[in-house]
Amino acid sequence: MTSPEASTTRSAAVDILRGLALILMALDHARVYSGISAAGSTADVFFTRWVTHFCAPTFLFLSGVSLFLSSRAARPSAALSKLLVIRGLWLIFLELSIIRLAWTFNFDHDENLLGGVIWAIGWCMILMAGIVHLPRWGILLFGLLVMAGHNVIGTLYLTESPWQAEYPWLFRVLYAGGWIELSEELELDILYSIVPWVGVMATGYAFAPIFSLAARQRDRLCYGIAAGMILLFVALRLSAAYGDPSVWPEDYPGLATWLSFLAPQKYPASLQFLLMTLGPAIVLIPLLEKSRGRITAALATIGRVPMFFYLLHIPLIHLLALLIALVRSPESVDWLFDDHPLLRGPVPEGYVYGIGLLYLLWAAACALLYMPCAWYARIRPRLPKAWRNLI
Repeated sequence: MTSPEASTTRSAAVDILRGLALILMALDHARVYSGISAAGSTADVFFTRWVTHFCAPTFLFLSGVSLFLSSRAARPSAALSKLLVIRGLWLIFLELSIIRLAWTFNFDHDENLLGGVIWAIGWCMILMAGIVHLPRWGILLFGLLVMAGHNVIGTLYLTESPWQAEYPWLFRVLYAGGWIELSEELELDILYSIVPWVGVMATGYAFAPIFSLAARQRDRLCYGIAAGMILLFVALRLSAAYGDPSVWPEDYPGLATWLSFLAPQKYPASLQFLLMTLGPAIVLIPLLEKSRGRITAALATIGRVPMFFYLLHIPLIHLLALLIALVRSPESVDWLFDDHPLLRGPVPEGYVYGIGLLYLLWAAACALLYMPCAWYARIRPRLPKAWRNLI
């Protein structure tokens, strides 16, 4: 989510693509507060959820890209590692405190905590503090092995391996996700595990030198890599040979077949899920590098201050949802203060939005956030480096 201090060779495509991922992420978080289930099978609900699947892979991949671009500024490796550890710990702290409060608007931190995407990015950055000392080919090999090979772990997970039984909390943090009982009162829900996301970040780091190539060579490589990933996704999905524990049911009638085809496992993100999302994201890099216009300029502005946007968008969407509830169904307001943003109790009767109101809330939130982001993007270069490294 947050990227190391920008180098002098900043890529427009990285900022624009990150900004696009941010506003799509805001759409999914607006859906959380709308009461609309992520498992909706109608086309409008399904694709509202599906398009937001590109956010997490894009964030982690671009975090690796930004890390490489910043490390070219002659920063000593020891200093870079120290920065990554500090930033990683800071992100974990934010996830368990400020971001948790933004999701719930309550202070019951002694009951439930959530290990979301910022949690995962934090741990991946801590691990990258050591990984960056490998040769670049070693980083690439590590990243690809984790991304492509981790579904083998899923097979071991299903067979209840002995080490999993002995250290279930570690297995959930590293791979399986799920609830961890920290005490009799407090539970931590791991939504984003470390694997395969550390592989995605490492692969982004190894991919980044492509940005230093001549435009034609860069574009050719991006299109080639992206095409290979998309074709591999289609081949693996059709054959059900590997890369996802779920099998898309070919005997479903009509639309449901194709919705299932586009729904590989996200938690933990399967190889097929990563191919489906990262392939199209890499296709966009050459296109966005050449893009000019107000929309891409606005996306680039948001993409330059990703952590600032992230910290503001959840409480803003939450607040807008409360205002809507006060007008439409005041008796359901308490539901918006429950302890867990994704596992609340039953949605109150009459609360669930229509898809149109969901998109209106999303558009309003993005519009309201643009000016603060533009302001922060202007003043950020003048702030102390320690602050810039954190927000």
